[in-house]
Amino acid sequence: MRIPEYEVYAVKFAQREARRVDHFIGGDPHDGPMPTAYYVWLIRGENEVILVDTGFDAAIAAKRNRKFLYAPRQALGRLGVTTEAIPQVVVTHLHNDHVGTLRDFPKARFHVQDDEIAFATGRHMAQEFFSRPYEVEQVVDMVRLVFERRVRFHRGDSEIAPGVQLLHVGGHTAGMQAVRVHTRRGWVVVASDSSHYYENFERRRCYPLVHRPDRMLEGYEALLNAAESPEHVIPGHDPLVMQRYASPSPDLEGVAVRLDAAPKNLK
Repeated sequence: MRIPEYEVYAVKFAQREARRVDHFIGGDPHDGPMPTAYYVWLIRGENEVILVDTGFDAAIAAKRNRKFLYAPRQALGRLGVTTEAIPQVVVTHLHNDHVGTLRDFPKARFHVQDDEIAFATGRHMAQEFFSRPYEVEQVVDMVRLVFERRVRFHRGDSEIAPGVQLLHVGGHTAGMQAVRVHTRRGWVVVASDSSHYYENFERRRCYPLVHRPDRMLEGYEALLNAAESPEHVIPGHDPLVMQRYASPSPDLEGVAVRLDAAPKNLK
């Protein structure tokens, strides 16, 4: 059976200033600027439209000192996709920058790991280190969606459409998941926060906000094993993604790039 090929887009909607010491356990001996980019990811095929994560809104940007560029729904609109037309949303994990606009997707079913719901509503949230990246109202909103029968729970790896697979990686949070997508250039892995930056998985250096460092390091191997090559792994917050890949059209420069096409620096 032929596996469908999908278009995959990284859609940038916000950014913030940061430094290298912020992104590696133990800091970095060569400290310098290392900004953070915020994305959602669109997967589009002949018969499927799937969004990975929903970003955050202007209020969260102001609260957490981020530069807000566009509402995710506005950026998706520029790609010709209305939020009402998206039937499936993968929630990689429940941190505030990944689930902030759930209600902008009124017809979607949300895919989340059992372990993530348990983690975000359990004993770890009594510890500020673990609870700080979560917003309680966002977590409660996800619980409301559970009661509305709009959440599909997963326990481990699974396939949600032909050629679109969820990979339960853990590490960053208990229920952290990545998305493996079949494209015209082979299998691309949208890592989300399984690896925040290219350097995290390339140099096997853990990001400081971590539930289990051992799982995070094993997760880097899982991402690489699932992808066609290391160049097919897409980190969750690296501004280099916008430099390495081309925009689908000139008017989307700086907003979205195509991940199903080869990077600019590769032939």
